[in-house]
Amino acid sequence: MTTLAPPKRPLIKTALPGPKGREVVAADHQFVTPSYPRPDYKLVADHARGVWVTDVDGNTFLDCNAGVAVCSTGHCHPEVVRAIQDQAARLIHICGTDFYYDLMPKLAEKFDEIVPIEGPTRTHFANSGTEAIESALKLAIYATGREKFIAFFNSFHGRTLGSLSLTSSKAAQRRGFKRQALDVTHVPFPNIYRHPFTGEQTDNETASRAVLDWIENRLFNTTLPPEECAGIVVECVQGEGGYVPAPREFLQGLRRICDEHGIMLIVDEVQSGMGRTGRMFASEHYDLKADIVCIAKGVASGLPLGACVARADLMDWKPGAHASTFGGNPVAIAAALKTIELLEGGLVRNSAEVGGYLQEGLRKLARKHDCIGDVRGLGLMVGVEFIEDKVSRKPAPELRDRVENAAFERGLILLGAGFNTIRWSPPLIITRENIDVALEIFDEAIRASCR
Repeated sequence: MTTLAPPKRPLIKTALPGPKGREVVAADHQFVTPSYPRPDYKLVADHARGVWVTDVDGNTFLDCNAGVAVCSTGHCHPEVVRAIQDQAARLIHICGTDFYYDLMPKLAEKFDEIVPIEGPTRTHFANSGTEAIESALKLAIYATGREKFIAFFNSFHGRTLGSLSLTSSKAAQRRGFKRQALDVTHVPFPNIYRHPFTGEQTDNETASRAVLDWIENRLFNTTLPPEECAGIVVECVQGEGGYVPAPREFLQGLRRICDEHGIMLIVDEVQSGMGRTGRMFASEHYDLKADIVCIAKGVASGLPLGACVARADLMDWKPGAHASTFGGNPVAIAAALKTIELLEGGLVRNSAEVGGYLQEGLRKLARKHDCIGDVRGLGLMVGVEFIEDKVSRKPAPELRDRVENAAFERGLILLGAGFNTIRWSPPLIITRENIDVALEIFDEAIRASCR
């Protein structure tokens, strides 16, 4: 059997979507909920391998989104596929909340080794990021006896009712769902490209101080006494909010505030974890130790798995307090163990190295195009913010959408984040050669969209 060499460039054969793709889209519109936040372009995937996705009409795309930062080891990595197949032939499900199997403590022990929490940990397994957040919220309430939380504007922590109380990246995510389930106070996030209070470009220290002062000197003295706050929930790099890295001073300031007032620091690593930022977890860039860390997306290379990892002394709740029938499914855990092995074996390093190469290339494009206001990120978690011009820095969401669509028409899969940003979250196996092709297409898409 002859093995075909991987493609070097996208190949678009039909209009997008093609005739078979249009049939799938029509059926989807008829039978599937319209609530899914799909982009304007329509990708109808059939199969994928590595960084390449082929649709039902035979068009092949270079994937720089990875199923929204999920396919960390690339599509259908052969070692992950083998681990899934082997486990599926042995044990698909037995319900780890009622019975035992060796994979569950094995992965929990691995998390104890790699998750940036001070001291020993315990893990509650879930199926998704939002469920991991729900676990963290329940645990913080249980451990502190308090019921109020702090979250940040432009954050995204999920769409179930508890996590939705934290989420604030788009109005559509909350519109129609009435009063929120939890008592959450939102605070501006220190984006140095747009000062959280003035909107001006600023520096890390100034932006951090403004937000920390707001929490300590305004919030704690008015509507949220610190002794009533169970937890502060934060993304080290905001995901759906536009791929905005937090300043080090800000995160260390949150750690200090939590220590002073007995508040749980809950770090959402759902999108930024598992090698995405060039370290296993984004919080490692900041030497930040959380009380609770939430994990999902890239942990199992595409299989549904979430985890809430916490200090062992916090996770001492009693049997029946919290459980999940499918959480920690054996097949998903097998995929996760192999994923972590591959990440530690070189993919985290590749994320840092190729991510730096990608950021350098995008900054060259930013110098070339007046419509790119900011290029920011860590590793292979990079945001490109589109503006009308560099003087006004006025956001240009319609231009962002045109660029996203134009890239897709040329065979490059990208996805928006925030109001006017395109996110780059390719599989961590991506090469410099792949990046060169992607940057060339991105440049063409920008030129075509700015006419």
